[in-house]
Amino acid sequence: MNDPCDGYGPRAPLGNVREGTAISRIFQQVRAEGQIARIDIARDLMISPATVTAITSDLIARGLIEEAAAISTDTLRGRPRVKLQLRANAHVVAGLKLGANVTTLVLLDFQGRQLAKAEIPQPLQNANADEILALIERALDSALTQAGLRRSDISAIGVGLPGFVNAAEGMVHWSPVLDRRMIPLGAHLQDALKCPVVIDNDANLLALAELWFGVGREQRDFIVVTIEQGLGMGIVIANRLYRGTRGRGVEFGHMKIQPDGALCRCGQRGCLEAYVADYALLREAEMALPADTSQDHDRLENLFAEAKAGNLIAKSIFHRAGRLFGIGLANIVNIFDPALIILSGEQLQYDYLYDIEVSEMMEANSIDLSDRPVELRVHKWNDQLWAKGAAAFALDHITGAILDTAPRVRTRGRQDAIRTP
Repeated sequence: MNDPCDGYGPRAPLGNVREGTAISRIFQQVRAEGQIARIDIARDLMISPATVTAITSDLIARGLIEEAAAISTDTLRGRPRVKLQLRANAHVVAGLKLGANVTTLVLLDFQGRQLAKAEIPQPLQNANADEILALIERALDSALTQAGLRRSDISAIGVGLPGFVNAAEGMVHWSPVLDRRMIPLGAHLQDALKCPVVIDNDANLLALAELWFGVGREQRDFIVVTIEQGLGMGIVIANRLYRGTRGRGVEFGHMKIQPDGALCRCGQRGCLEAYVADYALLREAEMALPADTSQDHDRLENLFAEAKAGNLIAKSIFHRAGRLFGIGLANIVNIFDPALIILSGEQLQYDYLYDIEVSEMMEANSIDLSDRPVELRVHKWNDQLWAKGAAAFALDHITGAILDTAPRVRTRGRQDAIRTP
C-alpha cells in the first residue's frame, strides 16, 4: 500500500459529493485518477467530448482544476494529451481528532497533501464546548504557523470525536470527552471560528481515511473496527460511508451481548464495549493487581505484562475480552457479509484482540457458507491518519457546496447518459 500521507493517490473516491450530475461525476473522475485527459474522462463516463470540454473549462475558470504538463501523445491525432488535475492551492482544510489524551490536527491542500500537523498532549474528559474550542484553536494556530498560513486561509474544518454524533446536524448526542449530552458542537465551533465546521464520529472518519488514503484505492466495500478507550466502527459500501438514517448508526461497541450485564460508560448495561474497552479491563485489573496504583495507561501495560508472564487472573481477563470481541466480529460478519474487516486503534498493541483465538471465535460463530473466510487486517495507524479522515470530510463538505452551486451545462442527446457504477 502507498504511504497514506502522499495525497489522494490514484484511486481516491469522491465520498459525499452528490452524484447524478455530469459536473460532479467529472470532478470525481479527475480527483479519483489524480491526473487524467479529457478524452479519457469522456470514454470512462460515456459523456460526449464536447460536454467534458465545456464542464472542465468551467471548473478551470472556478479555480478547482488545472491543466498538468502534457506527458503523453495521442498517436491517432499526433497531438499531446493534456491531463487535468485538482489545483492544489484552491483550498486548505484542517482535520482534527479529539482523543482522550492527545488532540491531533493536520492541514491538507486541495489535492490531499499534508501541509502541517500539530499534536496537543492534553487529557480530555468531561470538557465543555468552550474548552474544546480552546484546544482546537491551540492546535490550529500551531499548524498554521508551521505552514505560514492564517486562519482566513482555511476553507473548512473537520472534527472527529468518540460517541454518538449526528454529522448532518453537527449534534453530539453523547461523547465520553464532553461534560453533558445533546451539545450542538458543530454550530458552536463554526460560530466561534468563523469557518465552516463539520463533525462526525471518529471511527467514521478513520473509515473515510481508509477510503481516501488506504484500502479504498482497491476495495469498494469494507468495515473498520476501532479499539481504543471504546469500540467504534465505520462502514464503507460501494465507496461511500454509511452513517445510518439519523447519522448515529454503526455503534459496534454498544451492541448488547449480556442483558443486565456490566455497566457501560454510555449509561446502559451489557454493551460489548463494557467488556473489551480499556476502562472495562481496568475495572477488572484490581483483581489481578490489587496493589497497583499507577496511572491508567501504565496499569493496563502492567496487566498485559502479568498476563504474558502467566498470571492466571490477568490471562482470564484478556481471554474473556478476546472471546467476546470475536463474537462481536461474528455478528458483523453475519449482518453485513463483508469481504474485509480492518482492525485499528491503540489497543492493537495488545495482541489478544487479533490473535488466532479471536479469528477462530469469529469464524466459529459466523454463518458457514463453505466459502473463503472474511479477511481480517490490522492497520496500526497513528492519530494523524484519523485527523486526515476528518480533513477529508471537510474537503467533501466544501466540494459538495461548490458543485451544488455550479451552473448546469447542457448535454447533447443520449450519448451523454452517465453510466451508473
